[in-house]
Amino acid sequence: MTKSPSAAKPDANSKSNEEPKGDRLQKILAQAGIASRRKAEEIILEGRVQVNGVIVNTLGTRHDALKDHIRVDGKLLHGPEQQRYYMLNKPRGYVTTLDDPEKRPTVMQLMAKQKSGPHGDNVRLYPVGRLDYLSEGLILMTNDGNLANALSKAAAGVEKTYLVKISGTPPASGLQQIRSGIMIDRGRLDEVRSGRRDRIITSPAKVELVRGGDNPWYELTLIEGRNRQIRKMFEEIGHHVEKIRRIGYGALRLDVPPGEFRELTLGEVMALDRAAKGKKVVPKKKTPEFAQLKSPAKKKFTKPRRQPTGSKSASRPRRPN
Repeated sequence: MTKSPSAAKPDANSKSNEEPKGDRLQKILAQAGIASRRKAEEIILEGRVQVNGVIVNTLGTRHDALKDHIRVDGKLLHGPEQQRYYMLNKPRGYVTTLDDPEKRPTVMQLMAKQKSGPHGDNVRLYPVGRLDYLSEGLILMTNDGNLANALSKAAAGVEKTYLVKISGTPPASGLQQIRSGIMIDRGRLDEVRSGRRDRIITSPAKVELVRGGDNPWYELTLIEGRNRQIRKMFEEIGHHVEKIRRIGYGALRLDVPPGEFRELTLGEVMALDRAAKGKKVVPKKKTPEFAQLKSPAKKKFTKPRRQPTGSKSASRPRRPN
C-alpha cells in the first residue's frame, strides 16, 4: 500500500533554512543614532540593552525595530533616525574624523552649527570618505550607512574631482603616466605574503591644465580614493603637491563657502544613489563659484610720489662747499 502525497512528512530542515527576520540589534541601535555600529556592540555586551523587557547581551540577535520594545539604559528607542545628507566645504587644517586623539579640529565641530533647511534638527552624522588635514573642499556628511558604504566601494567607480596645485611644471610624459595609471606605494613590504613588495597601480585618471605658470593648477578626476593618493601620484613623477581642493563628487559640485554646509536636495541624493550603483551622472553645466579657481590678484601699479614744487626743500638753495 502506497502512502498518499498528503501523508508525506514535512522537511525537517525547512524551519532551519528560514532566514531569521528583522535586523541585527547593533544595526538597529546605530540607525536610531545611539552610537556607531562598533560602539553599539560594546553597549550590548555591557548588558545595557533590553528587548521586550529582557536584557540582551549577546551579538547577532535579530529584532524588529517597529514591533519590539527596545530600551538602552532604560530609554525607549523611537525607531530609526530620518536620513540626512549634507555637503560640507572642509577648510584646510581640519581632520575628517569623528574625534582626533591629537585634539586637532574636526569636521564634526563644523557640523555642530545650527542647521538650516527643511530638516534643521540634530542627528548623528559621519563623513563619507576622507580629505587629509592639509586638503580642503567637498565632504559628504550623512547618517545613511548603506549609501555611504556604496559610495566608498572602489567597484562603484564614483568620480571625485579636484583642483591640484603643484610645484614645478611636469613633463607631458609624467601626466600621461597619471592618465594611464601609475605605480604608487612601491617598496612597502607585505609580511603576510612572505616579504613581497606591494605595488599598487592606480586606476586611469583625467588630468587637465587649468592654469599654467611655475606652479600650475590641474583639474584631476579619480574613480578611487586611496590614502594620500594624489600626493603620491605627483611625487612619482617628481613634483610636490602644494594644494588640493575637492570640487566634485559624482554629479555634485562644491557650492558653499569654506567652513559652511547645506542639506542636499532629493534630486541630489538620487543622483548619488545612481552614481553608487555605477550609473552615469552628469553635473550641471554652470560651475559654481567655489568649484572654480579664483583669478590671481592683479598687482596695482603705483607711480612714484613726486615732490611738490612749492615745498621748502625744493626752493631752498644749496650752500656752496
